[in-house]
This record gives sequence, structure tokens and C-alpha cells, in this order.
Amino acid sequence: MSVEAVREYLRRWNRQEDILLMDVSTATVPLAAQALGVEEARIAKTLSFAAKEDDGHALILVTAGDQKIDNRKFKDQFGMKARMLSPEDALRLTGHPVGGVCPFALPAGTEVYLDRSLERFTTVYPACGAGNSAIEMTPAELERCAEATGWVDVCKAIA
Repeated sequence: MSVEAVREYLRRWNRQEDILLMDVSTATVPLAAQALGVEEARIAKTLSFAAKEDDGHALILVTAGDQKIDNRKFKDQFGMKARMLSPEDALRLTGHPVGGVCPFALPAGTEVYLDRSLERFTTVYPACGAGNSAIEMTPAELERCAEATGWVDVCKAIA
């Protein structure tokens, strides 16, 4: 089970017991915000992209819930077009199902980037491996626990 893998992964930061499991779905930004009682922007949306053609890895981007990919910025940053993974490929390459994809307990070689849109919040809520899970973290805790490669600016506000 993906949540158990995340729980074990977060143990090294003593955060394994902080995972919130809901009786309702948190699989989308609006559902997660409603379940957690927070504004949608504070949901740390984890997006999975094809890293490079046929290299067998995902590129993970965590962004604020009120943002979307700016294709020009993405291409300038990563040198490729933003191509989101299919639900099947997301599960295969991240170990987590869509709706529960998160920046934790990922296969070796998976790069995680955090979008600067998250920095404006005291805390944010990424998923934890299932479509009914979340954890509250500061952006600095998220960076540390996700073992993020770095911060990027590749998003724009949803109009």
C-alpha cells in the first residue's frame, strides 16, 4: 500500500504519525481543500511528468493548488515540453496512484522540484500516497522530506 510506503519513508524525520487519512476523497485540489478546511491554494499539488524520452523516470513538480504549468517557463527550465504521465505511467513510475501522487517514497532517480508558488504559505498539504491522504508541512519541511532537487518558477495562476 502506497500510504504505508510513505509512512515508512517519513519515519526518518519522525513524521510518520502526522499523515492524515480522511473518510472522503482528497484526490483533487477542491476535494482536498474541502476535506482539510483550507483554501485551495494551500494544497501542494504533485504533478508527474515524463522526465526524458524513454528513460523510465518521472519528473515530479509540487506546486500550490491555485497554479498551473506555464509551458514556456517549463520548457526553459527543463529543456523539454511538459508532458504529464498517464495514470498508468504515474503509478508505474512513482509507485503512487493519481490522486495520491506525492513527493515521498519515490523510486531512486526520481527528481522532485518545488515551485516557488508554495513559498508564500506558512504550511501546505501534499498527499501521502492515496486519494484520501495528506500531511501538513512548512515549505522548508516539504523541501527536506521530499529531498527536493531544488526550487523552480514554472507555474502561473489559474485564471
